[in-house]
Amino acid sequence: QVQVVESGGGLVQAGGSLNLSCAASGSIFSINTMGWYRQAPGERRELVASITSRGITNYADSVQGRCTISRDNAKNTVYLQMDSLKPEDTAVYSCNAFVVTSAQAEPYVYWGQGTQVTVSS
Repeated sequence: QVQVVESGGGLVQAGGSLNLSCAASGSIFSINTMGWYRQAPGERRELVASITSRGITNYADSVQGRCTISRDNAKNTVYLQMDSLKPEDTAVYSCNAFVVTSAQAEPYVYWGQGTQVTVSS
């Protein structure tokens, strides 16, 4: 139906950078908000950043100034540029997308499988 796939995670040293990508594909009429979440071991999943179809962004206080979310609507892809990474940023980062599959359909939230980000000290 709809697939959401993340990429770009990895192991970096504190102070380093990563750029995560998330591409949606399948039966897509339009995509409303897309977002990045993260979940560290033993913790709840939390919002990192989101972006609407018109480019309005929202960031968690913990990443404000260090992360930039963007999207390419032609590619149904959302990106998360992360700079000045800290060990506490270590988590599985997951992407979601509010997808409308037809003109008659209600938006539905689809999630990717997640990509691991590990920041060493």
